[in-house]
Amino acid sequence: MRQLALELASPPAPTLENFVTGANAEAVAVLRALAEGAPGERFIYLWGAPGSGRSHLLRAALNSLADAGRRVRLYGAGELPLADEGAEVVGVDDVQRLDNQAQINLFNIFNNLRESFGVLVVTGDCPPARLSLRADLLTRLAWGLVYEVRALTEDDRRAAVLDYANARGFMLPPEVTDYLLARVPRDLSSLRALVDTLDRVSLEQKRAVTVPLAREVLQLLQQKN
Repeated sequence: MRQLALELASPPAPTLENFVTGANAEAVAVLRALAEGAPGERFIYLWGAPGSGRSHLLRAALNSLADAGRRVRLYGAGELPLADEGAEVVGVDDVQRLDNQAQINLFNIFNNLRESFGVLVVTGDCPPARLSLRADLLTRLAWGLVYEVRALTEDDRRAAVLDYANARGFMLPPEVTDYLLARVPRDLSSLRALVDTLDRVSLEQKRAVTVPLAREVLQLLQQKN
């Protein structure tokens, strides 16, 4: 492969529309109804294994609520939540990583949002009862709706990658799909970003998307990391 400034494409922004539902239809439907302003539970806890899509759903829900004109604040993994009086919607990713002060702050945020009819969406790596957090915060997290976000099956991931490639206007050969699925992170965002990168490189170099091309791209990306 000739030298080129190879960078992994940025994953598409998470939306409820580009989340591959799999076994998570109920959770997606609840978040969509929330974004559309339908009456219902305003406190939602999403949990699942790494790569299950829980962070995608959190960000997708908050993006939809922001598009609807709500004042939104997102705290990433391990960030210290603050008492944002102006935020109508608060999202907290990876709640299991919060230290004691952050847990106190989140407890207060919960109470403030409850009084102001706000929205809180939180993610974690296990159900509330198994989190090693303050008892008062665990009680609050369990008050709302709790959903396990189930990872896609191998067949779901394969179909999602092929559909994404088709939507970009090119066919991803089955052997390339299998090669990628066996060697890259399980989360769909990473796979989509890699498909975008392969598509760009194949166009730049006027080469077909094959296993040798995928191998070269992965090797170059690994060298840059």
